[in-house]
Amino acid sequence: MRTWLPPYRVKLELHGEELGDFIRGPGYAQLISEPFTEAFRAEGLTGLEGFHPVEVLRVRARKKKAGKPITVPRYYVVSPCFGRAAVDLVLNRVRFSKPHSCSECRSTGIEAINGFILEPGTWGGEDIFRPRGMQGVIVVSERFKDFINRHGLTNMVLTPTEQYVWDPSNLGPAPLPIA
Repeated sequence: MRTWLPPYRVKLELHGEELGDFIRGPGYAQLISEPFTEAFRAEGLTGLEGFHPVEVLRVRARKKKAGKPITVPRYYVVSPCFGRAAVDLVLNRVRFSKPHSCSECRSTGIEAINGFILEPGTWGGEDIFRPRGMQGVIVVSERFKDFINRHGLTNMVLTPTEQYVWDPSNLGPAPLPIA
């Protein structure tokens, strides 16, 4: 996947009443609002890299709004780090199209995810990261979850990893390992 290089310019599309504190960007990039950025740094959370200012060129509303003008916060582009935490290959409910050939990346042909857990002893304590074996998934710590709730940050849905489901072909969970 290509890295987003400066200048960082975006055109946003508004789906609700106001822009959120967290917006998915291209590739692994994410946009976070200035209040999010300031609180993240002040509390010493870890796992985000970058913090480059973004120029918002335009905001297009999905629905015509009468009256209230849209407030556009300042945004920064960040990327969640690739952590050392690894998906547990034995205890997961993940269906793979073929066996893993790389014990480092652990991500060969994922067909369905019906919950996952991290291998004990592999997590380095980052508050937000992409684990080995689930590079397209952002995982956050309990501390990060509490941070989001405490600051009322918007446009994020947090799902416990054991309840996370991505199953486009309705294959269902992988069979549990035989003890």
